[in-house]
Amino acid sequence: MHKKIITFSILSIIFFLVFSCKNDVLPKPSSQLRLDYPEAEYAHFENECPFTFDMNSEAIIKGKPDCNFTIDYPKMKATIYLSYKPINNNINLLLKDAQKLTYEHVIKADGILEQPFLNNTNKVYGMFYQVNGNAATNAQFYVTDSVKHFLDCSVYFYAKPNFDSIMPAASYVKNDMQRIMESLRWK
Repeated sequence: MHKKIITFSILSIIFFLVFSCKNDVLPKPSSQLRLDYPEAEYAHFENECPFTFDMNSEAIIKGKPDCNFTIDYPKMKATIYLSYKPINNNINLLLKDAQKLTYEHVIKADGILEQPFLNNTNKVYGMFYQVNGNAATNAQFYVTDSVKHFLDCSVYFYAKPNFDSIMPAASYVKNDMQRIMESLRWK
């Protein structure tokens, strides 16, 4: 009986040694989320509206009445809103409304960087706003010829505003917005 217990014990030990051997569990190394977007390629956009511009060929543009547009970025869950308004002796009101829209985000914003834009050759004048922090919009601009045309533009992400998380996408779309503003021409 003693030999059976010893044999059973030895076989049990061998069994556990054979089937319990696994690779050591190692913690995963820390890493950063990497969001790569394709290099932007731009296409000229023109229709019956009194302006033209270049836009990212990856984006999807949808027209609304009165020359208002949305430019969607489905992969980034972002939309650029373009709103056109003809000037009818109301340039001061249009400018005030555009600036008010930007500064409504000051509560959540860490800062707002204003960048004036002047294109005397094509009579396009405006202001580009970069809103830093956890605001609902990270970039806005308005442009005008000061006589007939006024266009304002803003971007919104369909996600909780957490600037650290959406910073790569926000930067990508901000560059596209700057391209829209810089390439804009009145007809």
